[in-house]
Amino acid sequence: MIRRSLLLLLPLLVATPAAAQADFRSCLAGLKAKAAPRGISGSTFDAALAGVEPDLTILDLMNNQPEFKTPIWDYLGFLVDEERVGDGRDAMRRWGQALAAAEARFGVDRYVIAGVWGVESNFGKDIGGRPLVQSLATLSCYAPRRQDYFTGELMATLKIIADGDIAPAGLRGSWAGAFGHTQFMPSTFQRLAVDFDGDGRRDIVSSVPDALGSTANFLKRAGWQSGMPWGYEVRLPGGFKAGLLGRKNKRAVSSWAAMGVTRVDGRPLSGDYPAGIIAPAGLNGPAFLVTRNFDALYSYNAAESYGLAIAILSDILRGRPGIQTAWPTDDPPLSRAERRELQRLLTAQGYDVGEPDGRVGSKTREAIKDIERRIGMPQTGRPGGKVLSVLRRG
Repeated sequence: MIRRSLLLLLPLLVATPAAAQADFRSCLAGLKAKAAPRGISGSTFDAALAGVEPDLTILDLMNNQPEFKTPIWDYLGFLVDEERVGDGRDAMRRWGQALAAAEARFGVDRYVIAGVWGVESNFGKDIGGRPLVQSLATLSCYAPRRQDYFTGELMATLKIIADGDIAPAGLRGSWAGAFGHTQFMPSTFQRLAVDFDGDGRRDIVSSVPDALGSTANFLKRAGWQSGMPWGYEVRLPGGFKAGLLGRKNKRAVSSWAAMGVTRVDGRPLSGDYPAGIIAPAGLNGPAFLVTRNFDALYSYNAAESYGLAIAILSDILRGRPGIQTAWPTDDPPLSRAERRELQRLLTAQGYDVGEPDGRVGSKTREAIKDIERRIGMPQTGRPGGKVLSVLRRG
């Protein structure tokens, strides 16, 4: 089946290079007209967009976001593994003073700030390398949806350049335009970034204190309440109705306790705040009581799996155990180290999967599908424990 994103690209793919370039330049001319009323000079626009070509590979990425398509156990297995926890503890030791200062000023738990940092960029190791101006110009012209939103983000990026907070070369990030240690969108940067190191600039790319302070400010504005937990894993009683689940279906903790909900270790619930219960894999998997502070985490990326990754990582960094209940699957998820091992074993079998970096792209998925076909499994392309075990046995 031809993907919808490819169908949208067909007019450009069949056009001559000159025609495709003319189409993009025409779009940029329209964007330039929108920039002036927003206080962006023509010279700033021209300098930032000079020589920029559209990056049409972004449209496929837009339709394949992992937090919405990946099984929750795989998503968390990649984002919350031993490597990330170790990197996080090192980062917290190195930047402990900045984290403590952000906690003191904004009232947001330092472990949660670190959790956002770890999930968003692996503590600054993976901030993304796509030029923001190119990505956002492409999306402003060709995105199958939300073009006005991406146009606004492009204008916010040009304002960052005009204000001199961050040099244009530093404005690189994700396909969608998120950038810096904690992956702010440009409009979020304009609203909530702070100069936390006192150098007169808000720079979440080169200044870790600025990034951590800005993240704490974001969570505070999103409703984070000091002293309240994000939530915790719970055990549901027999007969619990799925209709009671939902982050927004909040009721007093005492009400959940009266229904027989306990902490996962059997201890009674405590607290007098409203909370909901989520079970991202259904009633047969782990369940979590979540407070309004979890809603603040959710607002960072509008995905419960994402908020849960931050929450669990922050707990483990604090010294608490991770998720205790088993996921409802007989094919366990792989850590990043295990994914790299899987890729190395695929290479040894003659598959071209590229560099064994733990990131599962199309080449790795196609190789996995071939292995699954050969051993009689459904061809999903998923990097799971069963395929890894087969490859280890040769």
